[in-house]
Amino acid sequence: MFATPAFAQSAAGGAAGALTSFVPLILIFAIMYFLLIRPQQKKVKEHRNMVQQLRRGDQVVTQGGVIGKVTHVAEGNEVTVEIAEGVKVKVLRSTIAQVVSKTEPVA
Repeated sequence: MFATPAFAQSAAGGAAGALTSFVPLILIFAIMYFLLIRPQQKKVKEHRNMVQQLRRGDQVVTQGGVIGKVTHVAEGNEVTVEIAEGVKVKVLRSTIAQVVSKTEPVA
């Protein structure tokens, strides 16, 4: 049996070959970080700040689509929202999706 030239060649570039095979994987991870992970982290941070700055009188939209006015902000995770005259609902701060109108702080 004769050795073909492909088998007869030495493996001189073993370390460099392994590094170049990982470059596309590293590039894919970098692209995913900048296009997916980083913007999502920024969005979560903005939502956290919005929820922390809630105060009485703000008009909000919950994740369920309910629009109401904040009547009481508790110390914990709960916020009382008035969705109709005389109808108040306790919701978690994290379920507030958007603040429609902000009230000015009392001087």
